[in-house]
Amino acid sequence: MPAITHDIRPDGVAIVTISHVERRNACTQAMWQGLGQTFTALRDDPNARVIILTGEGDHFCAGADISEFATARNNAEAAAIYSADVDAAEIAINTIPKPVIAAIRGSAIGGGCGLAVACDFRIGDAKTKMGIPAARLSVVYSMEETQMLATVVGASNAKRILFSGDYFEAEEAVELNLLDEIVDDPMAASLAFAAHIAERAPLSVRGAKVAINAISAGKMADVRDGYEDLRALASDSYDYNEGRVAFMEKRKPVFKGE
Repeated sequence: MPAITHDIRPDGVAIVTISHVERRNACTQAMWQGLGQTFTALRDDPNARVIILTGEGDHFCAGADISEFATARNNAEAAAIYSADVDAAEIAINTIPKPVIAAIRGSAIGGGCGLAVACDFRIGDAKTKMGIPAARLSVVYSMEETQMLATVVGASNAKRILFSGDYFEAEEAVELNLLDEIVDDPMAASLAFAAHIAERAPLSVRGAKVAINAISAGKMADVRDGYEDLRALASDSYDYNEGRVAFMEKRKPVFKGE
């Protein structure tokens, strides 16, 4: 049964899983909607400090379930609605003020590659294959997806990826900045990295993501007021005092995110 599931561990690491194993975790329209809803819910969940996005079984996500296209994307109006659901999912991932790590095995193709690019980090294995075959299907990639891609890989690499529609093996994906690193066990490496970040002050991590995303997108003015409010909140927070006291006492701080 196609589904998007999530679980929050006691250490503050949330794991979101794409489940549609029989189709290499290709997403139905309902699954795109589910991804958007899940990340929107996790946005304000104080128990989730870092998020890992992964796929069930041997693949991350093979993109959209094209078997639906004859009905779900069969004309311009339906295509616009479908694309809006895909964009909403990727934007929810990209803009959530918490770190998101893509733990990738096997295919991260098309919309699956877009989901990975929307994350802050991408950790794959030697069998990882990434690419966006829009040019093979006469699909024009959305402006939002293209901006995310170009921000991650740079303009020249984004053109190569989109113009060619090629698939890239793990090592070439690293060269293109589609993939950050290749490891034997992407989930184990992602869990270790996520747990490490989850120990840090959540307000500091949130501020860093908001600022870096805004700077990269050239949208500093759009977030300036909210960002300064966040800085003020951090300065008056329990965590600020806890960090200061722990430093003086030479012990590990225990942050609450408040």
